[in-house]
Amino acid sequence: MRWFSHMLIAGSTTAVIAPPLVPVALLGSTAPDWLEWINKACGNRIEHRTTTHIVLYWAVALAIALGVWDYHGILAAFAYGGLTHVLADALTIMGVPLTPFSDRRWNLMGGRLRTGDSGELMVAGGIAVVCFFIAGQLHTTSDFFPVFYPWGDLYE
Repeated sequence: MRWFSHMLIAGSTTAVIAPPLVPVALLGSTAPDWLEWINKACGNRIEHRTTTHIVLYWAVALAIALGVWDYHGILAAFAYGGLTHVLADALTIMGVPLTPFSDRRWNLMGGRLRTGDSGELMVAGGIAVVCFFIAGQLHTTSDFFPVFYPWGDLYE
């Protein structure tokens, strides 16, 4: 998937639960790819969707961040963004490794999406629309609308 789709999925799902953590989740949603670039710059060339795209690593990082003291959920939001990235990549034909010992790629729903196709945008957009409606329901039932938080009212 493309970065726009990864960011749309991570950002919209995070905005429903914790709007202040959206920037951290957006950074995490692109982390598996830019971690490959950092490895390449350090002289450790790795193939795309291998070491940095292992589902188990991101799931364990999220579990540890949720289970251990985490300053305002920043580490959990970053790990959540990375987990959404690898799970979204699992929807594509190429898939991702499930564990570090996997000799095969893992796909969700048969890996029917192709990177850059309209199906990718439909899935990411559909998730964003569902999150928008969920956030709207939170607003009507609890008088709290996390997507458009009234920051101006808090200034005074």
